[in-house]
Amino acid sequence: MAESTATGDYLDKLNPAQREAAVHGQAGTQGFQAGPLLVIAGAGTGKTMTLAHRVAHLVLQGVDPGRILLLTFTRRAAREMSQRARRIVGEAVAADRRGPTDVKIPWSGTFHAVANRLLREYAGNLELDPAFTVLDRGDSADLMDLVRHRLDLSARSRRFPKKDTCLAIYSRCVNSRRALEECLETAWPWCLDWTEDLRRLFRAYVEAKQASASLDYDDLLLYWHELMSVPELAASVADRFDHILVDEYQDTNLLQAEILAGLRPDGAGVTVVGDDAQSIYSFRAAEIGNILGFPDRFNPRARVVTLERNYRSVQPVLDAANEIIARGARQYRKTLVSDRPSDQKPRFVTVEDDEGQADYVVTAVLRTREEGQRLMDQAVLFRSSHHSDRLELELTRRNIPYVKYGGLKFLEASHVKDFLAVLRWTENPRDQVAVFRVTQLLPGAGPAAAQRCYEYLAANAFRMATLAAFRPPPAARRDWPALAALFMDLGPEHGPWHTQIGHVRRWYQPHLERIYDDWTVREGDLDALEQIAAGFPTRERFLTELSLEPPQATGDYAGPPHMDEDFLVLSTIHSAKGQEWDSVYLLNVADGNFPSEFATGRDELVEEERRLLYVAMTRARRELHLVAPLRYYVPQQRRYGDKHVYGARSRFLPDGVMDRFDRVFHSVRATEGGPRAPVTGKVVDVGARLREMW
Repeated sequence: MAESTATGDYLDKLNPAQREAAVHGQAGTQGFQAGPLLVIAGAGTGKTMTLAHRVAHLVLQGVDPGRILLLTFTRRAAREMSQRARRIVGEAVAADRRGPTDVKIPWSGTFHAVANRLLREYAGNLELDPAFTVLDRGDSADLMDLVRHRLDLSARSRRFPKKDTCLAIYSRCVNSRRALEECLETAWPWCLDWTEDLRRLFRAYVEAKQASASLDYDDLLLYWHELMSVPELAASVADRFDHILVDEYQDTNLLQAEILAGLRPDGAGVTVVGDDAQSIYSFRAAEIGNILGFPDRFNPRARVVTLERNYRSVQPVLDAANEIIARGARQYRKTLVSDRPSDQKPRFVTVEDDEGQADYVVTAVLRTREEGQRLMDQAVLFRSSHHSDRLELELTRRNIPYVKYGGLKFLEASHVKDFLAVLRWTENPRDQVAVFRVTQLLPGAGPAAAQRCYEYLAANAFRMATLAAFRPPPAARRDWPALAALFMDLGPEHGPWHTQIGHVRRWYQPHLERIYDDWTVREGDLDALEQIAAGFPTRERFLTELSLEPPQATGDYAGPPHMDEDFLVLSTIHSAKGQEWDSVYLLNVADGNFPSEFATGRDELVEEERRLLYVAMTRARRELHLVAPLRYYVPQQRRYGDKHVYGARSRFLPDGVMDRFDRVFHSVRATEGGPRAPVTGKVVDVGARLREMW
């Protein structure tokens, strides 16, 4: 194993295991080469730092940054690791006074973003229009719905799955590489009677995408996968890269794993980083078998380096988390250790019911705040979004500001979708979803008019100049010339593309004011779009980047400011992955929630629920509170009905694990009551009177 002696200082920040992963490989006559490497990075063990140092080490060993492929699950992660690697290299070069002066990793990004770039380059080899449109999830669902109506599936006498369910089924089949029947049996058994209709729907959906030169998220991976299935083309793509690094490998699906195998069948130069104990996305078709089986895919077997030094949590929190995850089934065994001692064990808090749970959390949050911990350094986590309903009422009652993670994405806001549809139609005249959306913005134009418009364009070879001659419904004829003229103003001959945003805004403004009562609020999102557009060289790049990783929406007027600008964080566990707080409160830790009652029928899902609890617990830096109500009120009864069931202790918390917790009982009456008032006045023996009745 070679290591540059001149630039060794840049590795000093790494612990021995991190260093071992960062320098894996050897310099030789053909450059720096390395066999396959799997880095098992436990929670809080410095995964990003390790991966960034590995990228930097490759560059400092002479690897061309342009021949490094860095695949992540968010654009932000790719940017962060690239910037860190650039900084590490810069510091090492400054100390050594030789080496690369500037480092850019041009091939770093999400699987979908890299796929988009490759597919546009190899479009001709795949009989794909290089100007294809990328449909976001909302547009994909709309197109699925359009096809669903066209096939008369929405008019059935029995319940047929709606568009979002249909898209979810389709996506699961594609990403899990499983047959439709198997996916339905596993996750949507009530849809089994519709198997053949769903198959017909999905085929028509695929044909509709191809007819409109559109690809959805799943297509980006599918086409890349097909590209890698042709040996000549696979070799062409693979020859671009000397080293391939993949972050969060435990979250990959089978398609992504097979794409990686196509790039490097022998594993040469491949480094994957992840933690099987944090694999919690099977509902998105993530396959834990990818990371569990990675070393044995190669001969010789891939090297495995395990990171166990935790830099986030105090040791008592890790002791409890270690105890829970160690009782799981097949896994990479590891024990997280910390240099942060503490005499305070995590708390297992028993409360009477949902009201008691809310009271405990609010009381503890306020007490911790008085001790000097900001609200935003505390988080309440839960298995399902509705679990925080009662707590949110209590927070509002006690005037405690909070944010709840979730909500609409920027591109899911209807006015933003309207605006972008105009640009998408301009970019790709065959984009059927865009044609339908824009046409129906005009008063009096409905789905039938939109269908006629699309068919008219198809008959005229999708030449936008012919739009002026189209005859819309009478109610839309006054507005149609302006729309047709707009498309004539959006061509490349009319100056830089982002200056054309102004043309679209002027055309859209009267429709925005007519359609939306709160149009003044929505204008802020359009301002943001205009500012974002200025940073992209082409319309295609702008539309694609926004579809692949949209920003969050503003969506409403700003609320009244809080003088301290502090707030409590509420989040589902899935949304909290990758985050950390000083104090964490975990709600409803009882069997039926951990594990979920919907997971108890399959061993692999129960194990994922164990990992979900582990992920939640390892978000805590200092204090961890697991809250377990005794009573759960039965839904579908009158508002203040008393029907309830008793919660059982989670099967993940047997006595051996419970020894790692301080057990606490919290009662609302105990906190609200005071010393009993002295007896005054007349005393009545009610018991005697009751006996006399008989």
